[in-house]
Amino acid sequence: MSERKGDDTNAGLLAPAEPAAELMAWQALNLALDRAMAADDAVFVMGEDVGLFGGNYRVTQGLYAKYGEWRVRDAPISENSFTGLGVGAALVGGRPVIEIMTVNFALLALDAIINMAAKLRYMSGGQLAVPLVVRMPGGVAHQLAAQHSQRLEHTLMNVPGLRLVAPATAQDHYHQLTQAIAAADPVVVLEHELLYFHSGPFSDGAEAPPMHAAAVRREGTDFTLIAYSRMVVVALEAAETLAGEGIDCEVIDLRSLRPIDLVALEDSVAKTHRALVVEEDCRFAGAGAEIAAALNEVAFFELEAPVARVAGADVPTPYNGALEAASIPRAADVAEAVREWAVS
Repeated sequence: MSERKGDDTNAGLLAPAEPAAELMAWQALNLALDRAMAADDAVFVMGEDVGLFGGNYRVTQGLYAKYGEWRVRDAPISENSFTGLGVGAALVGGRPVIEIMTVNFALLALDAIINMAAKLRYMSGGQLAVPLVVRMPGGVAHQLAAQHSQRLEHTLMNVPGLRLVAPATAQDHYHQLTQAIAAADPVVVLEHELLYFHSGPFSDGAEAPPMHAAAVRREGTDFTLIAYSRMVVVALEAAETLAGEGIDCEVIDLRSLRPIDLVALEDSVAKTHRALVVEEDCRFAGAGAEIAAALNEVAFFELEAPVARVAGADVPTPYNGALEAASIPRAADVAEAVREWAVS
């Protein structure tokens, strides 16, 4: 159906089961799936090209050979159908992990995700649980054009009954997928396409933080940068630049978009008194808008300036490489925004 992304380094290998100094995000996800499937026969994977092909981003590589076609199920190009099948399987004791090849195709599955998965526990008075995981690669990659470069956080954040996580590190890709599979509620795991082959520290014995807890990625005293997914990498790069100018930024990795760990944000703002939200999604009605409003409500007297926002341009993502790069936040954009607000 499609060409698998990335080069052929380590092709054909599962992520190592032994402790490793570093893993790529796809390897961490692969390891989480492998262990969950080994531990519980109710866990199965379904989606387009997840079987013999091993996944468009290698996340299911090797699992078809190990667990067979009954538990690693290739689906036709019919997102609402196989996601709905996942909802049904979850209702009768399964723990399905549905892979939608790209978040853009999730628009075709919103009936199953929003009308079914997110609402059945409430509509049944708590009698039904829907332990469903929906994995979605998304974000702006490299010239995939407008219909393959969307970010749907703003849509999914506004659905009561859904949990929404957005890992940025290899460690969190492993921990949060593991926790999502074990959860009794539907969890959407937003994975960024440019992070799959991004290497990061991985400790097999590291204790997992709560699935929806934010993390301080860099301590600072002058300014709080709030980001999630790939924008954490961008925020950290901007923070290093600003450190050379004498502006000490704290970087908060949200890790979760529903719920949002507002307590962690309050704690940081109480120290720095200024905050900026960095998001790849469009500025209008997005995560940054929610965070700015929430901080205004709970930390108004700690803030010395309005909560600032740097976000993706409110346009369909251009195909042209230079325009595409200009449509999403870069470290230089974040640094410039901090300079502007730091002196206001």
